Amino acid sequence: MADAKAQLKELAEGRIGPLLLRLSWPALVSMTLNSLYNVVDSVYIGHGCGDNALAGITLTFPLMMALGAFGPLIGLGHGAILSIRLGQKDRVGAEKALGECVALKLLLFLLLPPVIFAYLKPIIGFIGGSGVEPEAFSAALDYMRIVVWSHVFSHLAFGLSACMRAEGSAHYSMSCMVVGFGVNLVLDPIFIFWFGMGVKGAAWATVVAMMASCAWALRFYYARKSVVRLRLRRVRIYPDIVWRTLGIGLGPFLQMLAGSAVAASMNMAFKAYMSTVAAATLEVASAGVFHRVVMTIVMPVMGVQQGIAPIVGFNWGARAYDRVRSTVLLGLATTTVLTCGACLALVLAPRLLVRCFVDSGSLELIAAATRDMRLSNCMIWCISLNIVATTYFQSIGKPKTAILLSLLRQVICLIPCIWLLPLVFDDSAFAVWLAMPISDVLACVATLPPFISHLRFLRAAGRIRARFARPA
Repeated sequence: MADAKAQLKELAEGRIGPLLLRLSWPALVSMTLNSLYNVVDSVYIGHGCGDNALAGITLTFPLMMALGAFGPLIGLGHGAILSIRLGQKDRVGAEKALGECVALKLLLFLLLPPVIFAYLKPIIGFIGGSGVEPEAFSAALDYMRIVVWSHVFSHLAFGLSACMRAEGSAHYSMSCMVVGFGVNLVLDPIFIFWFGMGVKGAAWATVVAMMASCAWALRFYYARKSVVRLRLRRVRIYPDIVWRTLGIGLGPFLQMLAGSAVAASMNMAFKAYMSTVAAATLEVASAGVFHRVVMTIVMPVMGVQQGIAPIVGFNWGARAYDRVRSTVLLGLATTTVLTCGACLALVLAPRLLVRCFVDSGSLELIAAATRDMRLSNCMIWCISLNIVATTYFQSIGKPKTAILLSLLRQVICLIPCIWLLPLVFDDSAFAVWLAMPISDVLACVATLPPFISHLRFLRAAGRIRARFARPA
């Protein structure tokens, strides 16, 4: 209990810089390792199973992202509520948020996998599978038929980890992802190469890794290491908080769902605009490399947001507006540095990154992916403002603004550009990839007004609170 009180006191009074570092770096590692499930699969598949298999895994990416979107919908929303309740010293309310998180995860994945499995072939065909080589389509089906059933374990681990971070236990949250990634890293080459299972081996390695991560997360609560207890009687849906928790998580949910729509739109655009099936398959494989590289490099940015969220949520609940403003500004500076570094790596050394996923003999794919990587990420440094603003509004319980900002870049700007620019440029592949830097800039400009307005509010509110807090 002494440790629990110390954690809450640090959220309320600790220095913002060291506190953000302490909460962010475990979240940064967790988010990066969580993203590396598919990255590791793609590295082994790209080098051991060929370009068509890599294109096949890329076809599953929109569906995997759509399933993954339910993680932040439930996990981050309940984590934000848990953080706010702790700031208000409402321990029972925090326990309810944790229990409802588990209940919704279990309910959701009793319903989703059977439906997806039943309609998997037409779904994959719709999101680009019908426009690529038959071998790629077959690989996508083999992978997804196995992995779809394991998402209940992945999402339980993600939700429980989000609640751990919300109460200040960021290091144990990180360890859940470390366990899962370690298992996946070890089993992938064993199943793919030693057992000769190919794409199916990568899928089974992912399943076992997700189960291990979930078991490790449950151990944290049943070993009574947590500030907030996971009690069986609390594992149910609460009408008084369910809509608010889902509303808070709706922003990042829609953001990931939009990412799924973007990935599907790219596959479908290549199918529609490329002149041959071989050309479409090449660009789909290139998109697979792009998604994995960008996901790996940008995930540290999302890790910083996971560190920002509990500090902002707790201090917003405690009405410590100066601490909220300082956290947001420091988070923006940190995120900007990370996105600028990512931009330099993706623009100056794309070939080195591509070679991690593509066999040295696939010269045509290496050339295409290198060109596409450089063009699509030349303005990626612009996204930091939009990401931080979305995290801020999500953490203070303003889901409508968070949702609008989360959809700006991918839905409002990017998807229309993917479909319209090939009508303007003769080079269809160039046009699809050009849509990304254009949307980065547009989203940044549109985020400025609401973000600046709230910074001004936080400064004014902090001054007023400080004035009334002074002794007479």
